[in-house]
Amino acid sequence: MNRRSFLRSTAAVGAGLAFSSRMFAAASGGGNDINVALLGAGAEGRALMDASRAIPGIKFKAVCDIWTAYNQKAMVNLLGRYGHKCSAYVDYKEMLDKEKGKIDAVLIATPDFWHAEQAIACMEAGLHVYCEKEMSNDLAKARQMVEAQKKTGKLLQIGHQRRSNPRYIHCYDKLIREAKILGRMTTINGQWNRSAQEPLGWPKNAVIDDATLNKYGFASMDQFRNWRWYKKLGGGPIVDLGSHQIDIYAWFTGTTPKGVIASGGTDYYDKKTHEWYDTVMAIYDFETKEGIVRAFYQVLTTNSNQGYYETFMGDQGTLVISESSARGSVYREQGAGVPDWDKWVKLGFIKEPVKKEEPKPAAGTVLDVRETLAPPAYEIPVTMGGKAYHQPHLENFYDAVRGKAKLNCPAEIGYETAVMVLKVNEAVEAAKRLEFKPEEFKV
Repeated sequence: MNRRSFLRSTAAVGAGLAFSSRMFAAASGGGNDINVALLGAGAEGRALMDASRAIPGIKFKAVCDIWTAYNQKAMVNLLGRYGHKCSAYVDYKEMLDKEKGKIDAVLIATPDFWHAEQAIACMEAGLHVYCEKEMSNDLAKARQMVEAQKKTGKLLQIGHQRRSNPRYIHCYDKLIREAKILGRMTTINGQWNRSAQEPLGWPKNAVIDDATLNKYGFASMDQFRNWRWYKKLGGGPIVDLGSHQIDIYAWFTGTTPKGVIASGGTDYYDKKTHEWYDTVMAIYDFETKEGIVRAFYQVLTTNSNQGYYETFMGDQGTLVISESSARGSVYREQGAGVPDWDKWVKLGFIKEPVKKEEPKPAAGTVLDVRETLAPPAYEIPVTMGGKAYHQPHLENFYDAVRGKAKLNCPAEIGYETAVMVLKVNEAVEAAKRLEFKPEEFKV
């Protein structure tokens, strides 16, 4: 086994060896580079490419996409302008064969129903894999991904990028675990609301032929472009959007849910083109050491009011957080017996609220005894530092490939989230509360 093969071997990762930059450079044959292939060159693939390009030592060597006249061509040309000379492929199997020994890792940004087959093949080919969420729209296939990771020893990072977001990490490590600033957590609210949208179209001079579409699982260009709405191809908005945030529910409570009840339907769009539900509302119950936490989640695709965020509430405070930097505040309960937060301000866990003069009621106005003034907002003192949302998660992945870090969202965690989220669609169909068994979350 030569040094390059050893670097990419199961033994290197399994033994927990931390390779120095010099050792990595010697093994890879020059610099501290990681040679990468992009599998899926659509909008999500573009986001992963852009974020990776901002990370030193990442070299793109191959692009694979079945839409040769559009996605593939555009991505190869774009990477070429950035100095990455890439080979282009339609079939991922051909790419793995011809790029054998030339690449170290693969970024997978194809439709959900392809994730399992492609990720497993890449790991079996000796490559580390960054796979966009959802792991799969089929839980059995997601389980196979975990099994393949364990068997091959290759790294498998699932794209729940909030797990590497410094703002979320700060809230979890400092506010929830160390300061316990919320007191006993009791309730979670979250949502992702999007405006109504027309189906995605395509240039008429760039249509994929029927034979190619059918070979790769699509009945038409409409299915190819709007695969998220079709039951055999994706999991609908609760999976596409909701899994990002429901994943945080489990992270911040430190446990998986006991059950879920959900209501939803295709209430707005044509059911022929939108097989999955355009509106879903779900309630989970998480049993923590301190007691039950009820967690509500809503996803709308007909109205964008308030966008997306998560709210964690306890008997001493409230945390409102979002991947968007526009939200990120903590509110102290004003009741008697709630400790002040001066200690946490001094330690830099939170920022002192900007004092504002409260508006005075108009003359003659009588306040209801139940009315209280809004509590001051303590800001979260951590930012993304100008990085794209995906960049910290990709940095974590590449650092793990170099032996310098552990994955923030390995296969086992991604699988737990898939179990939680895919169960929501089942609960909508069953129209009743469904329970989780502890063994469901294990592979």
